[in-house]
Amino acid sequence: MTDAPWRDRFRREDELVEQLQSQLNEAAKRRAAALHDGVAELGTVYKVAKAVGKSYTAVSNAIKKYPTTE
Repeated sequence: MTDAPWRDRFRREDELVEQLQSQLNEAAKRRAAALHDGVAELGTVYKVAKAVGKSYTAVSNAIKKYPTTE
């Protein structure tokens, strides 16, 4: 079996990387929205972080990076 030329392989992989980055960005937005809902339910970022097993900083930064538009 002959591999495709490197330029074709590169283009294919580059397209895949772009698709995955887009999916990752959308997932991060949904995750931040869920964390925001957790803060609304539990009352503090600290309680949410403890509930999901993440650091306060990680949860706080995720919420700040993708603020909700409520």
